[in-house]
Amino acid sequence: NESPLRRHTRMQAMELALQWAGAQDVRVDWAMRYGRPSIAERLQHLADEGCDRILAVPLYPQYSASTTATVNDAVFRALMRMRRQPAVRTAPSFTDHPLYIKGVANRIRETLRGLDWEPQLIVGSFHGLPQRYADAGDPYPAECERTMAALRQEVGLSAERFPMTFQSRFGRERWLTPYTAEYVAALPAQGVKRIAVVAPGFLSDCIETLDELGRELRESFLGQGGEQFCLVPCLNESREAVRLLDALVSDELAGWIP
Repeated sequence: NESPLRRHTRMQAMELALQWAGAQDVRVDWAMRYGRPSIAERLQHLADEGCDRILAVPLYPQYSASTTATVNDAVFRALMRMRRQPAVRTAPSFTDHPLYIKGVANRIRETLRGLDWEPQLIVGSFHGLPQRYADAGDPYPAECERTMAALRQEVGLSAERFPMTFQSRFGRERWLTPYTAEYVAALPAQGVKRIAVVAPGFLSDCIETLDELGRELRESFLGQGGEQFCLVPCLNESREAVRLLDALVSDELAGWIP
């Protein structure tokens, strides 16, 4: 069965391809960093089709050496094996791009309008990162802060009403804090029994948003005495996601497309 992330990514690519159907000689393809179709095979396919200028767009909103950089590394490794290399550009992260921030904020508003209760807190949960990565200079924590600052301003909430946490920690070493699981589990004892959770570090829903947050975190929160829990969907293949990708691609293809 097709995973949620794979389906949403494929749909985003298809929608973007339709958006660019009128542009001269522009092809839109997609690949998975871990899985199939691989970056190497799709790059080779595009080169075989005669594409001599290729833009790679990592779909991680915030930059990290462990995410965005590994996509670019995979692109460059594939180029090393090509006898004839196309010209390649890589798109930067879109940490606080206005269209991304407005899209996520609208998702939050739409989701909350559908509830018959009001959250006391909205928790912004990002994928975690070992603290030593940040200590070595990885910009990921600062980019997460920028995303949260822009989101708080857009939805009109303070850091107290819209805190930032980090999920998916494993192993014994220290990761970025506060940890989502521990933070949320402690809320009912503090009198916070109605919460919504949003994952601004993901453009598309995946096993980490749907299972780790939507099931495990929900069960933990309710098990500790919480009463209401809501997970805000990611942008997925929404028109807002496609508008964002269209803007990113348009900016990066400047000079290549008349």
